[in-house]
Amino acid sequence: METGSPHDTGTADAQGTPTPATADVPAPDAPTRQDAGAEPVWRALPPGLLTMRRLLLVVWLGLLTLATALVPGLLAGPAWGAFAVLPLALLLWGWVMLERNWRSWRYAERADDLLISRGVLWHEETVVPYGRMQLVEVTSGPVERHFGLASVQLHTAAAATDATIPGLDPAEAERLRDRLTELGEARSAGL
Repeated sequence: METGSPHDTGTADAQGTPTPATADVPAPDAPTRQDAGAEPVWRALPPGLLTMRRLLLVVWLGLLTLATALVPGLLAGPAWGAFAVLPLALLLWGWVMLERNWRSWRYAERADDLLISRGVLWHEETVVPYGRMQLVEVTSGPVERHFGLASVQLHTAAAATDATIPGLDPAEAERLRDRLTELGEARSAGL
């Protein structure tokens, strides 16, 4: 029995009848979704989040450096002002660590769930099934709004799987909220 060309990657159904390989190929204009077993397509966070966090680090640790230099320097003598080196060293270390942390954040939309990965030393990957989502909200504080950023927060039936994706562009945050809400409603309707 001939099953097709050597390039045919079709499978057999329950009766053993070969099925064509094109059965799972979506139409050219149809939106593509990943199979559950396929490797996820990860999306990184925009660089605006790193810029915002570094600016906040410089402002807060810059003020702490000044306070550490001036207060002991004026009260106890100029030699005590050398303690300002400690917050300055912390600022330099934090500058590097913020970039490493920013690079570790990523998310992927799969067919049945959303993956969120983060962490440098302690890597954490959260899987949020679409059918378990109860609320998806977009938030943006005053500093985030100044930098043109927004965060997407996901609330699920189990509090342990609540997740946040920080520092997205507002348009991407709204697109993600709408898509997750739509998929959540579709999946929960079948429960």
